[in-house]
Amino acid sequence: MNTSRELEAVTRVRLSLLAALLISFATPVLATRHERTVDAWRPLAYKVAITLNDDLTTITKARTEITIQVLREGLALIDLDFGEMNIDTVTIGGQVAKFDRAPGLLNVHLANPAAKDSRVVIAVEYHGKPRDGLILTADKDGKPSATGDNWPNRVHHWIPCLDHPSAKATVTFSVTAPARDLVVANGRFDRVSDTSPNLRTWTYTEGVPIPAYCMVIAVGEYAKLEPKPPAITPLSYYVPQSDTRSAMRGFVAATPSLKFFSETIAPYPYEKLALIVGATRFGGMENSSAIVFASTLFDSKTDQRMSRAFNIPERLEDVVAHEIAHQWFGDSVTESTWSDLWLSEGFATYFAGLMEQQVDGEDAFRAYMKRAADAYFAYEKQRRTPIHDTETEDLMALLNPNNYQKGAWVLHMLRSQLGDDAFFRGLRDYYLTHKNATATSDDLRDALEKSSGSDLKDFFARWVYGVGHPQYEVRTDWLLPNVLRITARQLQQGSAFSDPLPIRLTTAKGTQIVLLKPTGKETVADFHLDGPPTNIEVDPANTVLKELIVRPMM
Repeated sequence: MNTSRELEAVTRVRLSLLAALLISFATPVLATRHERTVDAWRPLAYKVAITLNDDLTTITKARTEITIQVLREGLALIDLDFGEMNIDTVTIGGQVAKFDRAPGLLNVHLANPAAKDSRVVIAVEYHGKPRDGLILTADKDGKPSATGDNWPNRVHHWIPCLDHPSAKATVTFSVTAPARDLVVANGRFDRVSDTSPNLRTWTYTEGVPIPAYCMVIAVGEYAKLEPKPPAITPLSYYVPQSDTRSAMRGFVAATPSLKFFSETIAPYPYEKLALIVGATRFGGMENSSAIVFASTLFDSKTDQRMSRAFNIPERLEDVVAHEIAHQWFGDSVTESTWSDLWLSEGFATYFAGLMEQQVDGEDAFRAYMKRAADAYFAYEKQRRTPIHDTETEDLMALLNPNNYQKGAWVLHMLRSQLGDDAFFRGLRDYYLTHKNATATSDDLRDALEKSSGSDLKDFFARWVYGVGHPQYEVRTDWLLPNVLRITARQLQQGSAFSDPLPIRLTTAKGTQIVLLKPTGKETVADFHLDGPPTNIEVDPANTVLKELIVRPMM
């Protein structure tokens, strides 16, 4: 996903909800967040059949069949997340089942308690207009459209499910829509057939487990375009007719992003990739193999930074790379809990930056990371919480610079400290170990410890589970004969950060890099030089997330 322009360093396009966030900053949070757990039953597969009316304003009929694995002996009730649509029937194994409803829930009662590890097939038939999740509205050209937009837990408004990212399952969509429309959904396109002179039914199958919030359909009078030469996976663009000329240019970063991420981490994990311009409240939403971008994506804006590689607005390059990176991190490897959201958003933010580094160069990458740091510093002045936030109840409020920009910086610091070889080898091992499953922050730590041989417990404790960042005041003193004394004081609240601070020292005879290794809130180190320094640069490559004051040499 991508945040709005106020969080520009991520990709500048998500969260028109900033005012609500600012209000939440002032509200103290005192309790651990309640979220659903996968402990009694687990969905394995969904089959969702939906028929839409002619103007795409309502679901005339729908049937969702869920194959469930029982995790608790003697289970007597399946508590599905479900919204307010009208229910026609509920069956278990083809037999009519007893059910009742509670706010946001559909409780299905089993005729007999189920044994652990057994499977239950529940089918729910329903109809109506969903309150959220499936957005039934006109596209930017004024034509009817239907677009799934589920994050964080809004899919249950149109699909009965277990609406939590850790409850991953396969999904098959059969969508009956007016013959004028194109339909796209997660997974492989199976077939399209004429249901009547005015209706067609489209079927897509996603054969690997994906998070519930990534399960989407998109229906509309799209123009469908395909880039040439072909990408490493079937790639297509579904856009309103008025965006036909903009799409091929605007999505030009898609094929290079797919190639770069596939070579850096692992082969692309899904059967195809569709990039869709439609109804989403976010700048981009990373639905597995069917990414949806905001309808304003290609609108012209003033004073835009331009991508050197593609000669398009840099924001387009970033948002496309960000959402494609999510296909690996967030979709294929999914956060186990909402507290681990940075494993999705921090990764996508950093990998969009890596894409800039790859195609636009080091200066563009450093500027990207500086904007990320500035966004995080501004956020922390409003609210101090750890990246691994167990308390914030409003899930939308987790879309903040902690999970995006600070998360990206945590990865950048790990890369800087461990080196490229150990860092990327660790990420590949992490990805392959948790592919099509879920992961925690400690799973990432474990993978990087194994690849590097380093103990990262203190690093994660300070940067992921702790709050804040170092605020350095650095003073240098020239002591005869030929000794440079560097004093670094950390001014931030709380305990010290121990990350090594590189310092580049230039004398008349050359340049050298020394490492200042903090031992507490104040560190003093002496360095023998061949003459007085002509220039002193603290962290010249910007490898530590910090605020810095450098005092003139005495």
